[in-house]
Amino acid sequence: MVLLCGALGLVWADAADVPLASALLAPAVLACGVRLWALRRPLPLPLALLWTLDAAVVLLMGLSQPVLDGEGGNAMVEVAVGISVIAFQFEWATRPVAGAALAGAGVVACVLGDVFSSSEHDLDVVPLVRMLIQVGLSRAGYLIVRARARAADRSAAVRAALRREADVAAARRATEREYLATLHDTASATLLMVSQGDSRDWSWLPPRARQDLEALSAMPGFETGSVDLAALLGCVPEGEGQARVRLTTHIEGLLTMPSGPGLAIFNGVREAVTNVSRHAGVREAVLRAWREEGNGVVVELSDAGRGFDPDSVPVRRRGISGSIIGRMRAVEGTASITSRPGAGTRVRWRWHDRGGVPQAHDQDRVPQAHDRGRVPQAHDHGRVPPAGDGAGQATEVPGPAARTRAEHTAAVRFIRGQLLIGAQLVALLICLVWQFTISLRRLVAHQDIYHPAWSQTAAFVCLVAVAATGGASLLRGRRIPSGVRGWCLGSVLAVSAVSAYTLPPHHATGPADWAFGVVGWHALFLLADLRVRWYAAFLGAHIGINAAAVVGHGAPAAAEVAVLGIATVGSCGLQFAIGALMTHLLRDTAPAAGSAAAREEELRTRERIHEHLQSDHKERYRALTATTVPLLVGLGHGVLSPHDEEVRLRCGVEGARMRRLFAEGDAVADPLLNELRACVEVAEHQGVTVGLAVRGQPGEVPVEIRRELIDPVAVTLGRTRSAARVTVVWTPGAVRVSAVGVDCADDCTEAVAVPSQRRVADPQVSVVRTRRGESMWAEASWSRPASPEVALP
Repeated sequence: MVLLCGALGLVWADAADVPLASALLAPAVLACGVRLWALRRPLPLPLALLWTLDAAVVLLMGLSQPVLDGEGGNAMVEVAVGISVIAFQFEWATRPVAGAALAGAGVVACVLGDVFSSSEHDLDVVPLVRMLIQVGLSRAGYLIVRARARAADRSAAVRAALRREADVAAARRATEREYLATLHDTASATLLMVSQGDSRDWSWLPPRARQDLEALSAMPGFETGSVDLAALLGCVPEGEGQARVRLTTHIEGLLTMPSGPGLAIFNGVREAVTNVSRHAGVREAVLRAWREEGNGVVVELSDAGRGFDPDSVPVRRRGISGSIIGRMRAVEGTASITSRPGAGTRVRWRWHDRGGVPQAHDQDRVPQAHDRGRVPQAHDHGRVPPAGDGAGQATEVPGPAARTRAEHTAAVRFIRGQLLIGAQLVALLICLVWQFTISLRRLVAHQDIYHPAWSQTAAFVCLVAVAATGGASLLRGRRIPSGVRGWCLGSVLAVSAVSAYTLPPHHATGPADWAFGVVGWHALFLLADLRVRWYAAFLGAHIGINAAAVVGHGAPAAAEVAVLGIATVGSCGLQFAIGALMTHLLRDTAPAAGSAAAREEELRTRERIHEHLQSDHKERYRALTATTVPLLVGLGHGVLSPHDEEVRLRCGVEGARMRRLFAEGDAVADPLLNELRACVEVAEHQGVTVGLAVRGQPGEVPVEIRRELIDPVAVTLGRTRSAARVTVVWTPGAVRVSAVGVDCADDCTEAVAVPSQRRVADPQVSVVRTRRGESMWAEASWSRPASPEVALP
């Protein structure tokens, strides 16, 4: 713009003054070129040198004013210096003192040039006031946009923190489900099998116990390697003796996939085969696996057994919800169960590679059938039946959708929206300040020039209405409606036409033309959210209307054209440059900022997830160290014998504790009663007759307190041989959980009294134990705040 204004100024100057004017303008143009080059390719220039170059631009432009002389020269200098000092407020935005000093240098240059170029050496203060207003508006505009950007950053940070906590919580829940499923299928099943003592050949127990111990000490679900699912499915245990299930396996192709989903499918199939052995009433099943289009893998296990109703499965049962469905949800897959009574059962696992990583395919896809025998495994008793083939009901729980670009798009849209509102508010501020200072003064001072004068006044009022209408939406933080935008743009163009055709042509873009410089600002805040070509089209129409009004009264001279060009560059050119800058800010800077914020937030989320999962894993392992791990170590290395009744009793206690742990995550109205029932079921599977009584109105009990209240009951039930009774009493001030066991083991009291290292003892929880002969009574109570809603028993 400085180059264009300088060229137009030389057109205005006398031929004799062109060499001297060029000598003054050439260094200024060169300094502008250096600055432009530095913007594209940063140069290792000190800040002092850059400031000196900027100061040279305004000083040399101001000194050229006496040489150019006349109205055109003054207009050129005013426009060039005005544009420069406005741009300096953004170039030196982080150093406002430097920007203010450059603005002061520009004002001084204009003052000196104006004084030296005037024959009376008079000072025209109007251009200086206008320049100061422009500088103030540019600085205020920067501050407004920065404030909106910081507000966007704060809001985005809050949203990101909420999403991060949600992601961490989801990851922890998924890992917890996988952990509990692994615990359920390994250590829990092994210990319950030992506690029931229903195996004569225990040769399988030591290696199985060692495998369970390894599973407990690993972080499940986060394997990063690849496995061949066909090879895994070839290792699915069938059982032995009368419990053996003969599998007919059809595997099509090489099913290479990530080890996390592969292990989840393998463990789910293993559990489903176990349930076929126990509940289907048949000893044969068909296992199929194939690859779908789009890197999808499907595994299906079907049997022709008695079937069941999937909707009738209690929520506390873990076979389907934990080992099959929950496991697949954790790896972003799905598991479906289709069955009905008398029609068989079908379980289908489906996993799709959402990352699009190509997998190894077998081009020939040769089916393979296997008929195998496997070593016996320790299985959990009391599990629900698997799903199977049949035309019955289907229960399918899809896995959570993978993280898509939706969140990134939403973040970019939010940042862009905040910056857009800030930019529009800046344009609106410029409209109002310019209109009620510079434009209003011109309108009042030149009423005698307009024909008719009332039309110009009406046009001024119309622009005020446009600013008020559009500003009402912006101040509420909303986008301007399309209908309102269209009406406002039409009104602004009408104001341009009225102002141009009711003003004598020789006054166009001069002091009497109040509308030419302000109309573009009104259009800018209306069109800032659209592509810059729309704003360019409006400015072209605005310039065309005014040019047509001038040409309609006769062709202007070259000097007049130069003055009109300088005014057009100074107003419309500056407005277009700012509009293009806004477009770049909204369409390039906002996505870049959103992408950077998304990458940074992803790293934070990964760190938080890793940190919490490591902590959770250590806490779980520490919770099992005092009781479960010693049992597995002893059984795995032959130190403890499953023929020993004391060992079996200890295994029963740990099985009950694990079942209570599984029930913690169930969404039920009374978690305490639900966890107690889980312990009761284990005792009943061991042949103990258990009575359960509840008195009073249930209330809320923290999970840590529930662990302390139920543990003595679990120990008592686990060491009871024949019958037991469990009672829960709710009062407004306390909760009491007691168990009476008949025919208990001799050291039951000592077993109950041993503190568990996996629980944090609460000073409000007290435990009382009494033994009479072979009967044992244990009661745990917790004092709680009285609640008016709790009814007396």
